Amino acid sequence: MTTRPMAKRFRIRRTDPSAPGTAPGVEDGLGAAPFPTAAAASPANSAPAENRKPLSVAQELDAIRSEGLTGRQLRMARRLAQKQGLAVSSDHDAVRQLRQRGIDPFQRSNLLELVRSVAADGTGRDQVPRSVPQPGRDLPATRPEGGAPASRAPAENRMREVRQIQRDIARRRRRAFAMMLARLAAFVLLPTAIAGYYFHVLATPMYATKSEFVIQQADGQGAGGLGGLFQGTGLAMQQDSIAVQSYLQSRDAMLRLDGDLGFRSHFSQEGIDPLRRLPEGGSNEAAYKLYQKVVRIGYDPTEGILKMEVIAADPDISAAFAEALISYAEERVDGLTQRLRGDQMSGARESYNNAEARVVEAQERVLDLQEKLGVLDPVSETSALMSQIATFETQLREKRLQLQQLLDNPSPSKARVDGIAGDIRRLEDLVTDLRASMTESGTNGGSLARVSAELRIAEADLANRQLLLQQALQQLETARIEANRQVRYLSLGVSPVAPDEPTYPRAFENTALAFLIFGGIYLMISLTASILREQVSA
Repeated sequence: MTTRPMAKRFRIRRTDPSAPGTAPGVEDGLGAAPFPTAAAASPANSAPAENRKPLSVAQELDAIRSEGLTGRQLRMARRLAQKQGLAVSSDHDAVRQLRQRGIDPFQRSNLLELVRSVAADGTGRDQVPRSVPQPGRDLPATRPEGGAPASRAPAENRMREVRQIQRDIARRRRRAFAMMLARLAAFVLLPTAIAGYYFHVLATPMYATKSEFVIQQADGQGAGGLGGLFQGTGLAMQQDSIAVQSYLQSRDAMLRLDGDLGFRSHFSQEGIDPLRRLPEGGSNEAAYKLYQKVVRIGYDPTEGILKMEVIAADPDISAAFAEALISYAEERVDGLTQRLRGDQMSGARESYNNAEARVVEAQERVLDLQEKLGVLDPVSETSALMSQIATFETQLREKRLQLQQLLDNPSPSKARVDGIAGDIRRLEDLVTDLRASMTESGTNGGSLARVSAELRIAEADLANRQLLLQQALQQLETARIEANRQVRYLSLGVSPVAPDEPTYPRAFENTALAFLIFGGIYLMISLTASILREQVSA
């Protein structure tokens, strides 16, 4: 038999002649090794065998309690005692009675080894431990008629018991396998079959319209430095793309689509299966949950492409939904920078208008001064007066020289002297009047110096206003260029086209996925239950 090598460990002859039911030198299949009990290690049993005193039941139970056995070991002892048919009063009593019978209650393979141990005499006959004598039940073995000797009947009985144990083990395994199949059928195969029936028979065919679009920016003129590295790339438009994606997946877009094309009424039709149908008069929250399922938008940050898939029960309606959502996205893209562009242009235009108004005011002030003072150009007026004064002073010096020449004559002509003296007086008065007109106020309300100063100030203010006007005009042009650069465009990469075949449901893929999901749930629950059962029984 296959268990003979294992049983060789027990080929030790019992040397205790006081063992009940065992002759000296005859092996019982269990060996002579004593069990580790407190009674064997007590001082009373440490004496020679002939001087040992038998212990009482209470002392043996106290010795077993002092061993500190665990609850699991005591439960194993009780189960083994029940299998042996022992009437025990407690777990420690079960340990005591099993040890009296020569059975180690803490060895997992004791039953199989006890049944299939090999005799020590090398005959190869299988033996089991000697049974405990039971008065009134033990009968002498008789030799069956025409059969083998009586000494061989116990061996046949033992073989029959071994086969019975093997059949019991096989029956338990078949029962456990059948229970496992039943659980798999109930918790995995049946739900998978229901899911497959739904996907193949009950599910309404759905049509998906796919489209792709990208958000672009106008090329900036003169964009340099680090800002120009990302110009025209997907990273530059990432924020705008995410904003558009969020808007298309929002309740606002759902309500607008419902108001324009009747999103809720389309999915409330009777022809749609109950799992996808929107209840008549349902809440906006239920409609929004369905909207998130049928409108799928993905964003690829590496390429900057927005991919949209719109699902509906009709292909034309699916394409119409997709086109409406793309138009909403275009409006949102235009509105993203509209306020920024408006602020930039309004600020620059306001500065230009203010500068232009101040230039007009400065120009009017210069004109008023010119009209009020009667001076067109103070510089030319001053130059003319200075030239006149210089001419008259030259004539005055000449007249003085002539007068001096006449006075040097011992008998000058009185008439000529008086005439030249009169000319000198007139020239002096004229030069005095001309100089006074430059510094003293006259009938026109101001001197030429005051008029020249006021006109110079007004002209300088006018020049400054004109310079500011030029700078404001340049800022206005820069703001216009920047506003044009901030314009966003939505470019379609893949236009929405109505499909001619239903896209969903994918019956086989969904059924396989349902099988994997139910199988994973069953496996997780089974492992959890096994772990909990092991922890409880420990």
